Amino acid sequence: MNAANDNRVDYVEFPVASVPDAKRFYAAAFGWPFTDYGDDYASFDDGRLQGGVTSAEEKPNAPLVVLYASDLEASLARVTAAGGTIVKPIFAFPGGRRFQFLDPAGNELAVWSDC
Repeated sequence: MNAANDNRVDYVEFPVASVPDAKRFYAAAFGWPFTDYGDDYASFDDGRLQGGVTSAEEKPNAPLVVLYASDLEASLARVTAAGGTIVKPIFAFPGGRRFQFLDPAGNELAVWSDC
């Protein structure tokens, strides 16, 4: 758990047509190193912020901003109470769990936790 990052932007995911092409571009343009997680996902660390590139079929139409939460269930309850619409209930992935939601303006975001 990283309480210092609670409720802060912690990660960003870019939807791409080709993970290998995206990796080549971002490595050449910005020097980002990548770690592969299968054929349709790779993560990067730019030295300050981490993120990923995904070619998965169920990807948003824009970059996905991911916030961190020490208590994922409490965060989901606050998002719902504030008027957010849950589009992906809490699910597990390598490294933790997360959910995705639409804010009242229609922007899709995610919240993740490592516990």
